[in-house]
Amino acid sequence: MPSIRFNRNRVRLRRLLGIRARLALLAVILVAPLMLERARSLETARAKQIAQASEEFSNLARHSADTQREVIMSVETLLKSAAYIRASAAGVGRSCDLLRASLPLNLPWIRNVMIAGRDGRIQCATMNGFIGLDFSDRPYFIKAQATRGFVFSDFRLAKRDQTPIVIAAYPVSAITGEPDAVVLASVNLEWMSKVMSNLDNRPGISAVLVDSTGTVLAAASDHASYVGRSLDSLPLLSAIAETAMSSTKSEGTISFVAADGARRAISFNRIADTGSRLIVSIDETQVTAAIDREIRTVYLQAGFVCLFVLLGALIAAEKLIIQPINILAATAKRFGFGDWSARASTRLPSEFVPLAKAFNAMAAKLGQRERELVATNDRLTVMASVDVLSGLANRRGFQSRLDFEWMKAQQAGAKLSLLMIDVDHFKLYNDTYGHPEGDACLSRLGATLSRIAMSVAGFAGRYGGEEFCLLLPNTAADRAIEIGEMVRAEVALLALPHATSSHQYVTVSVGMACAEPNAQLAVADLIEAADAALYAAKHRGRNNVVAHGIIEVVESGEPAARVN
Repeated sequence: MPSIRFNRNRVRLRRLLGIRARLALLAVILVAPLMLERARSLETARAKQIAQASEEFSNLARHSADTQREVIMSVETLLKSAAYIRASAAGVGRSCDLLRASLPLNLPWIRNVMIAGRDGRIQCATMNGFIGLDFSDRPYFIKAQATRGFVFSDFRLAKRDQTPIVIAAYPVSAITGEPDAVVLASVNLEWMSKVMSNLDNRPGISAVLVDSTGTVLAAASDHASYVGRSLDSLPLLSAIAETAMSSTKSEGTISFVAADGARRAISFNRIADTGSRLIVSIDETQVTAAIDREIRTVYLQAGFVCLFVLLGALIAAEKLIIQPINILAATAKRFGFGDWSARASTRLPSEFVPLAKAFNAMAAKLGQRERELVATNDRLTVMASVDVLSGLANRRGFQSRLDFEWMKAQQAGAKLSLLMIDVDHFKLYNDTYGHPEGDACLSRLGATLSRIAMSVAGFAGRYGGEEFCLLLPNTAADRAIEIGEMVRAEVALLALPHATSSHQYVTVSVGMACAEPNAQLAVADLIEAADAALYAAKHRGRNNVVAHGIIEVVESGEPAARVN
């Protein structure tokens, strides 16, 4: 009987001390003294954690400085490309057309690109309102000509809308070796502030990018009001303004006690090739507030842990093991689907921090390679958009511009005209004079069309073979016909010999089409209409202008044919 009772009690004891209960009991035995020890260690390691926090924010500042440098490098690369185009192109008009044709659309921080002559007057700009302005007295213009290198200006306000900007300058003389034009670009500081988003809303952190005079160029969104103000006028940064700005070091850290009694640390990083600096201010009191709260919490938890750990063991295991694994897996999945900004949080249990850091290092390297690949593709896209022989945009570049102008005209309710231009009897010309002379002929025609396009605010391109095209935004049919006749007449004035032509010189046939883009029309309709008009012009005997769908006097009092 006692044996049976003992066996029953043993079974009950086993049930009571199951795996969950054992884990909970073990947790009580281990966690209580560990929590007391943890509280003591937190007390003694507080200074060390402050240093680690400062190091973390210093790394963040360095990373933000590198990101700012990448933005500046993209501007410098664009200016060097524009300077190369200006140095290579024959004439202002041609270089302007090449600049507009090759300007990338994925650099939204660049507001405007301009080319100023040796005298400082703007010869070409992506915003026509700047043409003719005199920049000869601008410090960055003078410095770029003097140093023959890349120059990044201090804080400025745009004259048109008072938007904060800086101006980047690069002289063409850096390529040609002779005094020449200077390429300028205005940079929108709002984008430079956006790249500091990793410093947003961090307690006790103030981050600003300042120019060589100490004026704030960019700041995290929670300190956006700092932009345009001097460091001397900012209460938290005025105490270190002179020290940070006068330092010759590329980076450094300054510690001091502020007027409000709080201990602060300042990290500054110089942006290479500029006079700008990224300055990050850290309030150690606010930074360590979480640590202080954690110490107090540990003392409170020590009294209640034994009561709650029995029920919390499984929950703790879920949060300490399963959840971090799920977070890392979700981050890896985001990265695998192409989210290159995905990073594993380092606010995980310490066992997972090395794995998170290793993943972040790998992600950063892959992201950098992706950015380099995008930059390389952008350069190849620019090269692939220009026809080397004529100097005009090739068919791909012209189609891209046509799509853009079509969308723009549709939004504004404006008219859009297109001239299709074909060299008459060009095969006979090649057979008679040879292909080298044929290439020279196409080059002369390309230069003529480039000049005409600039004078009428149009966009010229080589559509293929001996066929060219001229796009005329905001141009009605009457004016487009006049321009078509101008093209025909200018080509005739070149007087290029053509013995196998009835005119004895090179002539062109021009087909014109005009449309007001809407939802019922497509870009292909405009091209098809202009091509049909060109076909009709050839059947009329060549060396004439034919419009699609209208009747206008185009030459010698004769009306243009109606093409339907």
